[in-house]
Amino acid sequence: MKDNSLETKYNKYIIAVSIVIPLVVAILFGVKLKDFGFDVEPLSFLPPIYATTNGITAIVLVWAVMAIKNGKAKLHERLMTVAIALSLAFLVMYVAYHMTSDSTKFGDSNHDGVLDAIESAKVGSLRFVYFIILITHILLSIVIIPLVLITYVRALAERFDRHRKIAKITFPIWLYVAVTGVVVYLMISPYYAH
Repeated sequence: MKDNSLETKYNKYIIAVSIVIPLVVAILFGVKLKDFGFDVEPLSFLPPIYATTNGITAIVLVWAVMAIKNGKAKLHERLMTVAIALSLAFLVMYVAYHMTSDSTKFGDSNHDGVLDAIESAKVGSLRFVYFIILITHILLSIVIIPLVLITYVRALAERFDRHRKIAKITFPIWLYVAVTGVVVYLMISPYYAH
């Protein structure tokens, strides 16, 4: 067993990263490069890629849990590193897309950026379902940052008792975020302007 000081050493970094990432994403989400004179094409090819990345993340997470339950610790470790890398890739693509593209309104079938009464009536209560999924996805994607980092550091510190305890919380939340990322994409994709 390693020294507990490794956990203590990384706590301030975990707190900082857990605050900085959501803040930077929120700020960058509101930044449109064209508003600053950059002549950039919308990165409209990214949403299906980052949705696929979320789907692969979900598969990797389940695979990693199966690996550790079968005593394959090294495979588990590698898969969890892949899951973290995929989540980071998703984040970069997501921010890049939103910095180059206007937001899409759920139900805006004529792609004019306005949800009129007819469009709203067509989607009905599905719009409410979409927003529930989207809001829980966003909120839990913020919550998952410190959970993943704490879980990862506890594994690095070889504090496997504490690692397992928090992993039981981290895994279902991370899986929910990954799966709902795909669901959100599938629900909003018909309304992307092409």
